Amino acid sequence: MAAVRWAGGVAWTRAVTRVLAAALLGITAAAGPVPGPVAHAAPQQGPESSLEWGSCASWVQDPAAIPTAQCGTVAVPVEWDAAGDPANPQGAQAQLAVIRIPATGDRIGALFVNPGGPGASAVNTVAGMGAALAGSPLTDHFDLVGFDPRGVGHSTPQLRCRTDAEIDAYRRESLTDYSPAGVAHIEDVYRQFAQQCLDRMGAPFLANIGTASAARDMDAVRAALGENQINYLGFSYGTQLGAAYAEQFGDRVRTMVLDGAVNPSLDPITKNARQLAGFQKAFDAYAADCAESADCPLGADPTQFVSRYHQLIDPLVSAPAVTSDPRGLSYADAITGTGNALYSARYWPYLTSGLLGLARGTDAGDLLLLADDYWHRDDSGQYQPLQDAFNAIRCVDAPFPTDPAVWAEADRRNRAAAPFLAYGEFTGYAPRDLCALWPVPATSAPHPVTGPGPGKVVVVSTTGDPATPYQAGVELARQMGAALISFEGTQHTVVFNGDACVDTAVLNFFLTQTSPGDLSC
Repeated sequence: MAAVRWAGGVAWTRAVTRVLAAALLGITAAAGPVPGPVAHAAPQQGPESSLEWGSCASWVQDPAAIPTAQCGTVAVPVEWDAAGDPANPQGAQAQLAVIRIPATGDRIGALFVNPGGPGASAVNTVAGMGAALAGSPLTDHFDLVGFDPRGVGHSTPQLRCRTDAEIDAYRRESLTDYSPAGVAHIEDVYRQFAQQCLDRMGAPFLANIGTASAARDMDAVRAALGENQINYLGFSYGTQLGAAYAEQFGDRVRTMVLDGAVNPSLDPITKNARQLAGFQKAFDAYAADCAESADCPLGADPTQFVSRYHQLIDPLVSAPAVTSDPRGLSYADAITGTGNALYSARYWPYLTSGLLGLARGTDAGDLLLLADDYWHRDDSGQYQPLQDAFNAIRCVDAPFPTDPAVWAEADRRNRAAAPFLAYGEFTGYAPRDLCALWPVPATSAPHPVTGPGPGKVVVVSTTGDPATPYQAGVELARQMGAALISFEGTQHTVVFNGDACVDTAVLNFFLTQTSPGDLSC
């Protein structure tokens, strides 16, 4: 989202993996009694798989916590043709990393899980779910399956455009000067990143990294597992992948739950503006909560929350704040850290701590930690390349306008949608999005998706979700003819996060194929 100078000049995303595993611990108690098959029979074997299964020890942090887990790879062509066959049978391949944790009881089928991003590892997510949900109805009746999409996680080749040092340098760029010269500089930064991706990954791989290829890849994994149909749980971007799969392979879907929905019919500029409005709503909720404390760094006057935030953050454009980490806190990292915290109220205390550090002239390191968490940077300074994959995928998933005037007008709209993120005054100039400068063309275009059939899909949407605003879920459910579960809250995604109403409805749906209908929780 270059127009509002956040997350280093690109759209915000966050996979749900960081909070999902801990939240899942409550599923058995939260769900309560669930109708369906009895889970005490001897485990039934799944269908014959063509994968060569092996140990997961090299992929997961705690293999002892999931002793029955199996890992392997599925080879897919880098280029699929229109019929779903390899475009070049002798051409390059990608190796998709797959994890399966077999059901322990009366097996219903395979449950594929995607945590979002795009760019997050489903292998890691399923490993955490398997450990957290051991003994639950979900693991009794379903094989938990995760595959890392091409370029992502443990799949190879891994999409990595920048070195650790290059990402650190990128994060130091404030990208706030919207004068003609400043806009030219920002676009040069974007072009450099795009060229790094092209040089290090090659045009064929970049051109085929998108959701259209990932949906075909998911069906290849289904076939390799020997499953006639799959069950699917997708979070955030995982809803876009799930919708694309359902549109192409609807007869192969038994049940599908899409939580934190992306509306695939929206153009990128409209989607961006809606997301910005969602983050403004989340910021307002955070500020109101903060104001209940006497030492809130934003004060107690709701009319001054945004201006007070700018008073704390904007000076970082000229000079980073001092932190115990020698990097200091840059403007871009302060914005990124703020956005990261707004995904869930459980991160609000860290945002308050960082802003208090700025207000008092002490250590604002918690904002830097939030930014590092968003960027997936560890204590040794090494990055997981989630952000590189995120940008490469989104840039081929939709065409982006190239006319600078379109982006200047988008800047005007975005400032109104999210004033807490709008640095300086409107100049009439704005950089084009990174994707408008991308070196390979889009392979998909926004369009309404069709559902796989009545009763097969449930969409879950949270009223105060900042990243995937509630209305997107309403629209996706309408397009797919799906049931809609509306959750009242301010967070990004909710399934298996401990809400008994949501979790019971979703679990019943997976187990019995009984749609909850439209439900408010």
